[in-house]
Amino acid sequence: MNEGKFEFRQSLFWDTDAKKLNSKKHSRYIIERVLDHGNDEEVRWLQKTYSRTIIKDVVKNSRVIQPQTRALWEILMKEK
Repeated sequence: MNEGKFEFRQSLFWDTDAKKLNSKKHSRYIIERVLDHGNDEEVRWLQKTYSRTIIKDVVKNSRVIQPQTRALWEILMKEK
């Protein structure tokens, strides 16, 4: 990861080289993957790196996030 030197598990990005991801250029892809499959540390990094507005937009408009993930994050994003 270029920004913040955070290293994701390769299993989180099984279909690409995680070391080549750019947090700005690939933000939607990263957010979708972390929301669906990320661990606690990765989710904390996500919340520090991206604004609530961007995360909410991805939750609302993503066509790849699992329905259960979307429902959970819609609830979590309303609470704060």
